[in-house]
Amino acid sequence: MEAESTGTTGRTGTPGTAGEWRGWRAATESALYGPDGFYRRPEGPAGHFRTSVHASPLFAEAVARLLCRVDEALGRPASLDFVDMAAGRGELVGGVLAALPADVAARARGYAVEVAARPPDLDHRIEWLPEPPRGVTGLLFANEWLDNVPVDVAEVDARGVPRLVLVRADGTERLGEPVRGAEAEWLAQWWPLPAEEGLRAEIGLPRDTAWASAVSCVERGLAVAVDYAHTADTRPPFGTLAGFREGRGTAPVPDGSCDVTAHVALDACALPGARLLPQREALRALGVTGARPPLALASTNPSAYVRALAGAGEAAELTAPGGLGDFGWLLQPTGIPDPLALLVDVPDHEEQ
Repeated sequence: MEAESTGTTGRTGTPGTAGEWRGWRAATESALYGPDGFYRRPEGPAGHFRTSVHASPLFAEAVARLLCRVDEALGRPASLDFVDMAAGRGELVGGVLAALPADVAARARGYAVEVAARPPDLDHRIEWLPEPPRGVTGLLFANEWLDNVPVDVAEVDARGVPRLVLVRADGTERLGEPVRGAEAEWLAQWWPLPAEEGLRAEIGLPRDTAWASAVSCVERGLAVAVDYAHTADTRPPFGTLAGFREGRGTAPVPDGSCDVTAHVALDACALPGARLLPQREALRALGVTGARPPLALASTNPSAYVRALAGAGEAAELTAPGGLGDFGWLLQPTGIPDPLALLVDVPDHEEQ
């Protein structure tokens, strides 16, 4: 039976035959979210790649601090929501709830939004949903979600015309029809392609739509998207489409055997009032500094020194240039005047 569209998550899937030519968006939807798709496997995303959530519990602790700051900005409501988009197996939402102070935890409600089945050992306090709940008061957090909202790929032909790239389940490609309509308008505005044969772009319109839909679920609070990203001044000339399997990069093949992903044009997703900043700045403002413990601690409390040194290493990984620290954070407020006010140690950035 065909999987039904999950709307906001952008995760749908209709199986295709091995020799069928389809756009990358349709092929990826089937490969990732169809009945036998990659993201329905029992091992979950952590079995194949390492996100900030899996790199260190410091990430969940930082997100918990952000939730507490949202709580304060909202006047400590009677019920405080935390929504984890593309929750994997619930690692982040579980870590956030565990890291909250007791007075906040007593009012907190956790939601995990995911297409896979609920893990049997998940904390009973976490509600498992295929779609984000409406009327959220609190924080909606999408860590590495938008990069897996499938998109079509465009490539410039010999005549300088951007055309849709068609693909078969084995990864073989060919060019299809010229890009038209809303997708052509999106390219013209957000990723204009020079008339040079072979240049490519990922058409991010489905991600813009998915993000706007997710943000509409927040009645009061903050929505945050964290992802591999680029902006108008750093668009890669040949796109970013990639595959991952068992911790290694591989060719993007839409047959369900690997993850298929592409970096996100976060500036295109941003709605009025949004702010963009690198992960390293956001996490440092939330207490993840990577500072080494004082050497004197090694003499007075060796075990504490070892723990602090390990934490510093984990923090360094989360904030490292050229790695996780280069992730983009898109902060989208609803009822909060300036989301950067929640990150008081971060220098002001221009509004998008």
